[in-house]
Amino acid sequence: MNASAGLRDALAGIFAAGAYSVDPAETLVYGYDNSRRQAAPDAVVFPTAHDEVVALVAACRRLGVPIVARGRGTNTTGATVPVAGGVVVSFERMNRIVEIDPANRLAVVEPGVLNGALQAALAPHGFFWPPDPTSSPYCTIGGNLACNSAGPRAVKYGAPRENTLGLRAVAGTGEDFRCGYRTTKGATGYDLTRLLIGAEGTLALITEATLKLTPLPGARRLLRATYTTIQSAALAVSRIMAQPVVPCALEFLDDEALRLARAHGGDAIPVAGAMLLIEADGEPDTLAASVDAIARAARGEGLIELVAANDAAEADALWAARKALSPALRSIAPMKINEDVVVPVSRVPELIGGLKAISARHAIPIVNFGHAGNGNIHVNLLYRPEDAAQAAAAPDCLAAVFDLVLALGGTLSGEHGIGLVKREFLPRALDATSLALMRRIKAQFDPDGLLNPGKLLPD
Repeated sequence: MNASAGLRDALAGIFAAGAYSVDPAETLVYGYDNSRRQAAPDAVVFPTAHDEVVALVAACRRLGVPIVARGRGTNTTGATVPVAGGVVVSFERMNRIVEIDPANRLAVVEPGVLNGALQAALAPHGFFWPPDPTSSPYCTIGGNLACNSAGPRAVKYGAPRENTLGLRAVAGTGEDFRCGYRTTKGATGYDLTRLLIGAEGTLALITEATLKLTPLPGARRLLRATYTTIQSAALAVSRIMAQPVVPCALEFLDDEALRLARAHGGDAIPVAGAMLLIEADGEPDTLAASVDAIARAARGEGLIELVAANDAAEADALWAARKALSPALRSIAPMKINEDVVVPVSRVPELIGGLKAISARHAIPIVNFGHAGNGNIHVNLLYRPEDAAQAAAAPDCLAAVFDLVLALGGTLSGEHGIGLVKREFLPRALDATSLALMRRIKAQFDPDGLLNPGKLLPD
């Protein structure tokens, strides 16, 4: 697509030279995300201030031009792909940490701040922001908020919705507003903050966030538990979460995930039917008792070995192997359908067993790993597009996965969002009244349907 003369003039009136582009050779690289989907935008802009975003939305509304917010493109559902063209708003230059306020346990940041950079800035103050996606070194806070992306620590500390106090944003009408508080308590009006988080940029463009901080724990300990079968590991997850001590991470890896981790440098990964990585944190004088309680729950039928990491280096090596899994899956099959379904923790054993049966029935390899402590399993369907039988079976296999998840009382996404790839399945997960209410909310924030069109809500 090519930008119209009106759009080019509008952008030139808002942004300095070098802060926008309408050159197709430059804009195309902003038309993709980690879903491997791609579409060409008409323009890309690089705002550095809230007022530029306000002016941009007003101009795009006047011209009828779609707007798609973008962080660093780590999303796996196509949520940042500009399927209707328009303007991609890359927030990479709005990357200031505006304020760190230890006394009130908050930080104010712009959306382009990298998750990892924020954690590094907070650590000297003795705090952290709990959401920690696998992509934390290069994903942005704005992207985390857009998809409510969490990571392993969510089992104890919650996702972005539980760790965000307030937002500044620009609605699709061009109106700018603030919502939320600088306090941890507030009961004044509707909670627009939680509404915008997870909305995938379909309601408003977030330009600033006030984040709730948590003190860094004094100590942490990582346990590695291996099991003879996937089912015995899944049952251990239920036992661990049924006792009072909450781990700060509880990760599940099935046999295929373990094999892959070993093949990609995970020398510390043993041969087993399944493995749990269980991390506990707290103060040094109480941590031992917490670890003992978790270890007792982890023991049971099928346990091969339960060991603690000897030091931080060994723990880091185990975590590195876990975090390398998602990109390494591309080495098995060039096409990966990457889902992040969630079921109640007590139903995890049924989910894992059901996924194995679906894999066998459709002859599609499925690799499972993820945040088992809150029932959030990353289900990876792997196939080769040149294999006609596999390519034909993949859609039915995915539908069977979603049917299983919903039958177990679960939902379609825990942290990746809906984007392009799951929107057609949303009517299976939500009733007609809920969908109608969501469409009416969308119409209030974005009456012209210009914010991230074609995403989240089905047609």
